[in-house]
Amino acid sequence: MTDRLGDLLTEQVDDRYAGLDTASVAQLAAVMNDADATVPGAVRAALPQIVPAIEGIADRLAAGGRLVYVGAGTAGRMGVLDASECPPTFSTPPDLVRAVIAGGSEALLAAKEGVEDDEAAGAAVIAECAITAADAVVGISASGRTPYVLAAVRAARERGALTIGLSCNAGTPLSAAADRAIEVLVGPEVLAGSTRLKAGTAQKLVLNMISTISMIRLGKTYDNLMVDLRVTNAKLRDRAVRIIRRVTGVPRSEAEAALDRADLDVKTAILMLDRPADAADPRQRLAASGGRLREALEAGA
Repeated sequence: MTDRLGDLLTEQVDDRYAGLDTASVAQLAAVMNDADATVPGAVRAALPQIVPAIEGIADRLAAGGRLVYVGAGTAGRMGVLDASECPPTFSTPPDLVRAVIAGGSEALLAAKEGVEDDEAAGAAVIAECAITAADAVVGISASGRTPYVLAAVRAARERGALTIGLSCNAGTPLSAAADRAIEVLVGPEVLAGSTRLKAGTAQKLVLNMISTISMIRLGKTYDNLMVDLRVTNAKLRDRAVRIIRRVTGVPRSEAEAALDRADLDVKTAILMLDRPADAADPRQRLAASGGRLREALEAGA
């Protein structure tokens, strides 16, 4: 384990990228694209760490717990981005998956670099979120040593929460502080130390996995369709109608009418069309299946 910033892999200077300031735009674009192409491989290498972490998170959510991301700077913004997409994509309550960023909402739009060193604030935010043993907390830090994140993860673990440390270095303090470590070793950045690049991309990929796979495990999808999406605009209405048609095979006009009768709830509309002559309330069928469309359809077969 190292706590010296200069020793970290993400802080190293890679001589392959020397002379960036003399390169053409075409050369720079190719160099960055080549570097970015290595990130999925680094994520794949970390799958043995990622899989059990997601299994633990999904279990907590299924039992009624929450998922909370904690980060600072780019890492914090990645957490906020992922959490903010869950309600419209999966119709989750706003508090089921949430994110906190060092410095609060102001840090989303403007860098507030000093706040990442505030350990007291990191511990306090866990208390403010009322974290319990039912919850899962994911600390995100490219370096794996951000004081705000470390303090938050330690405080969450003390409360019995499942804690995950997501970093881009090996043997970090964050890995030691968490119940489970995810270390995605992307190596030195094209622009030395700028972890909004490969490290940020790696964090986004892992968070995509955490939220999406957890929601799939909760029954928020059918096949590879987002049947729990919220219909809040014309684009999403069109997507909802196409989903209904794909599952049921009905004409567009019937799918649109069913969606309206179902108060824009896709799963309810599908169940209405599945057994149109059945007097059973499709919402009751959904409730009986725990909101899982596949189980509700199979129960009515």
